Amino acid sequence: MDAHSPENLYPYTVSRPIYSNPTFEEDNERQAREERTLRERLSLFPVIDWLSRYPIREWLPSDVISGVSTGLVCSLQGLAYALLVSVAPVYGLYSAFFPILTYFLLGTSRHISVGPFPVTCLMVGSVVLTLAPDDHFLLPGNGTGVNGTEADGIVVDVEAMEAQRIMVASSMTVLVGLFQVVMGLLQVGFLVRYLSDPLVGGFTTAAAFHVLISQLKIVLSVPTNNHSGCFSILYTLIDVFTNIRQTNRADLVAGLLTIVIVMAVKEVNSKFRHKIPVPIPIEVIVTVVAAGISYATELESRYGASIVHSIPRGFAPAQPPNTELLWNILGSSFSTAVVGYAVAVSVAKVYAAKHDYTIDGNQELIAFGFSNVFCGCFSGFVASTALSRTAVQESTGGKSQVAGIISAVMVMIVILALGNLLEPLQKSVLAAIVIANLKGMFMQVTEVPTLWRQNRADCFIWLATCLASVVLGLDVGLLAGLVFEMGTVVVRTQFPACSTLGNIPEMDARNKFPGIKIFKCNAPIYFANIDYFKERLRVTVGFDSVRVFKKRNKALKKIHKLIKKGKLRATESPFNPLLSFSFGFESEQDSGRESGQVEDGDWPVPEVEVRVDWALELPVRVSVPKVQIHSLVLDFSAVSFLDVVAVKSLRLSVGLVTKGCKFKSPS
Repeated sequence: MDAHSPENLYPYTVSRPIYSNPTFEEDNERQAREERTLRERLSLFPVIDWLSRYPIREWLPSDVISGVSTGLVCSLQGLAYALLVSVAPVYGLYSAFFPILTYFLLGTSRHISVGPFPVTCLMVGSVVLTLAPDDHFLLPGNGTGVNGTEADGIVVDVEAMEAQRIMVASSMTVLVGLFQVVMGLLQVGFLVRYLSDPLVGGFTTAAAFHVLISQLKIVLSVPTNNHSGCFSILYTLIDVFTNIRQTNRADLVAGLLTIVIVMAVKEVNSKFRHKIPVPIPIEVIVTVVAAGISYATELESRYGASIVHSIPRGFAPAQPPNTELLWNILGSSFSTAVVGYAVAVSVAKVYAAKHDYTIDGNQELIAFGFSNVFCGCFSGFVASTALSRTAVQESTGGKSQVAGIISAVMVMIVILALGNLLEPLQKSVLAAIVIANLKGMFMQVTEVPTLWRQNRADCFIWLATCLASVVLGLDVGLLAGLVFEMGTVVVRTQFPACSTLGNIPEMDARNKFPGIKIFKCNAPIYFANIDYFKERLRVTVGFDSVRVFKKRNKALKKIHKLIKKGKLRATESPFNPLLSFSFGFESEQDSGRESGQVEDGDWPVPEVEVRVDWALELPVRVSVPKVQIHSLVLDFSAVSFLDVVAVKSLRLSVGLVTKGCKFKSPS
C-alpha cells in the first residue's frame, strides 16, 4: 500500500449523518410521554397509596418509639423557636402540631419531621418586628417597660402587642402556604434548582448568625430595641453591649449551662449513635430539670429571671388572615416560601436516597402549602423541617409518617395537659436550646476551603450570599445572592472555555495533521459571548478572516483587470486544488452587509471564475496574509444552543475562515 495514500495520511475518519430534529426522532424512535389519567392528575393524597401497603408488624413498633421521641423534641423546639418569631411560646406548640396532620395526608417523604425551622422562623420574625414593633403599643402610665426596665411612666400593652404579632405571623404563614400551593399546581418546583448548594449554604450560615444574635439578648436578659433589615445585627449588638451591665446572672448561668450540656450530649449521641439504640433526649431532660429548679427556687421573684409565664391549655380558635396585611408582606412571604421548600426538599432527598425511594417535588410543594395554610388559620407560623429533628425521627427507627402522627399526638398532650408544668421555665433555657442546635449550620463554614479548591466561582457565591445576608438582612441578602449567582453563570458563559484539539506530538509523531485545526467551545454561543468566540477562533486559526478576505478580494480585482487587459493569462494550478477561492454566495454577502464587517466594495463581481494558489507568489502587489490551514473542524458537542445573533455571526466569520479551506462540524 502506498505510504502517502490518504488512508495513511489521515488515519482518523469521522462519518456522522447530519440530523434535523424530526429526522433524529424518527430514526431513534422517540418514546411518547405517557399521559396520566384524570384520576392520577387529581390525586393529591399519596397516603391512600402507601397506607394500604403499610406493614404493621414490621414498622409500627419502630414508628411508635420514633414518634414519642420526636414528639418531645418537637414540643421543646416549638417553644424555643417561638422566640425567633417574637410571639408567645404556646404558638410554637401549635406550629409543631397542625402541619404534621396535613403533611401526613399529602407528603411523599417518609422520614422528615415537619414543623418550625430556625431560618424561616427568623424570616417571619423580622416581618413581625417590622409591622408590630414595641413602639406601636406604648401606653401612658406608671409601670415598667419591656424586659422589666424603667420606662419613665410608659408601659407596653402586652396583650394588644401579642395579638397583633400573632396576626401578622399567621397571616404571613397563610400567604406562604398559598404561594407554595400555586407553585405546586403550576408544577414550577424546578425554580428551587436556582438555589444552588453554595447559595443555600451561605444563606443558612448567615441565618445562623442572625439567630445567634437574636437569642443572645434573651440569654443575657438585657433590654434592646427591635431591629430588622439592613445592619440589624450591628444595631442589636450595640444595644446588647450598651446594656450589658443589666445582665441577669440567673438567666446567663442557666443559658450557658444549657448550651454546654446540650452540645456535649449531642456529641455523645453522634459519636456513639451505632451503640445507643435511642439518642438521649437531652433537650427534654434539660427543660424538665430547668423548669423544676426555677419553680423550686423561685428564680423569677428572687432573682428577676425571665420565665415563660403562661402556656394556656387547649387550642386557639381558627381565624382568617388579615387581608389588609397581605400587600405589605408579599415579597417576604414569597422568599420565605421558597426557602422553606428548598430546605425541606433538600432534607427529604437526603433520606429518600438513603432509604431508596423517591419524592415528588411538586407534590411536596402542595403538601407544605396546605400545611402552612392550615397552620396559619390556627395561629401557627411557617412550617418546614429541621435536619436535627428529622435525624431524631430517622435514627430512632422511624419508617413512615405514622411516626409523624404519633409525634403530633405527643405535642397535643403537651398542649392539652402538660403545658402549665413548663410555665416556670426560663426563656434563656429555650434560647440556649436554639443556639445549641445551630452547630450544624455554623459547621458549614468548613466547606469554604473545599469550595475554594474545587470551584472558586461556587466559593464566591457562598461568601457573597453569606455576607449579603448578614449585612442586608435575610430577604435582601437572599435576593442579592441569587443575583450574584446568576451573574457568575453569565460570566462563565460569556467567557467560555475554548480549546484546540489534536494529537500530542510527543505521544505519537505519526499522528500529526499539518493544516488541520480542531476548535472546541464548551458553552452555548449567544449574543453575549459571540465576540469572545470569534476572537478565540481567530487566535486558533492564526489569521484574521475578514482581513484575509478583503486582501484576497483586492488581489482578485487587480488580477481581473490584468486578465481583461490581456497582460495576464489564468492557468489552473494542479498542485493544490484545495487552496482555491470561490465566491458568489448571496446569503453570506447579505450576512456580511448586515453585520457591517465587510463593505459593499469588497465583494467581488462574479464575472470570471478564477482559481488562485494563494501559497504562491501573486502577480500583483498586494500583501495577502498567509493561511496555514486547509481544514477547520468545529466541535460543537458541548454547545447546547445558538441564538440568531450567533448564527448570523458564525455564517459570516466561519464562512470567511473556510473560503480557502474545508469546513467540517462534527455536531
